[in-house]
Amino acid sequence: MLLHDELKREFKNVVGRAGQMVRQYHGKVRKSDIQHKATHDFVTEIDKQVEKFLVEEFTRLLPGSGFLTEEETVRKTRGEFKWIIDPIDGTTNFIHGLFPVTVSVALRYREETIMGIVYEIGLNELYYADETGAYLNEKPIKVSAENNLENALIATGFPFKNYDRLEDYMKSFEYLMFHTSGIRRLGSAAADLVYVAAGRMDGFYEYGLNPWDVAAGAFIVMKAGGKISDFSGKARWLYGGEILATNALIHDEFLQVLRRFFDK
Repeated sequence: MLLHDELKREFKNVVGRAGQMVRQYHGKVRKSDIQHKATHDFVTEIDKQVEKFLVEEFTRLLPGSGFLTEEETVRKTRGEFKWIIDPIDGTTNFIHGLFPVTVSVALRYREETIMGIVYEIGLNELYYADETGAYLNEKPIKVSAENNLENALIATGFPFKNYDRLEDYMKSFEYLMFHTSGIRRLGSAAADLVYVAAGRMDGFYEYGLNPWDVAAGAFIVMKAGGKISDFSGKARWLYGGEILATNALIHDEFLQVLRRFFDK
């Protein structure tokens, strides 16, 4: 065991505190606090404050660790342990007073993820996974038992920066509208992933994502019994910009659909 239980509890506590920081500003962000990183891509001063808090606390608890962060508040990237941090996943929801909004943190050791924590502030839910399994507010969770894509509830995220594959995406979306029980677009990839882990959703797919969007949630899905891949079925989802997450039972069927529209 690389990390003792008390240290893990400290990590979860830090993420919970970060979530409470986000909660107190939810829907109260001033226009002067909002910056445009790119079209449809926002960052607030709260994102930066929360990220700085997380970096400082994790550095204190795990000295020498490196970081990959969305808002680049830290330059240190090397270390056997590396944190992948999204201080606010669902920033547009956050600005407009909508949910879900999450804090997402993954810890990797020598290029292998060993821990994932996602805190969803709207429902006050802390999702956690390590080598022992996946948990929601300390209770074990597992993916759904749905084995037919026709009956599955699917989550997705609309392209908001990269429109290069928009036509292929819209064709896949139309197909899934007619061949699943429904599609939801919640606005936070981390929330979509942990909802798959908890069995609320049966699958999730999206392209144009970054490592901090998916690292923690995907690990939680896998530890809850689910399956993760890119759209071609390979394991390049962390840095490859596309992800398919399912309860494992519908993965192959879902993959066939995505290959039909994206394999070109």
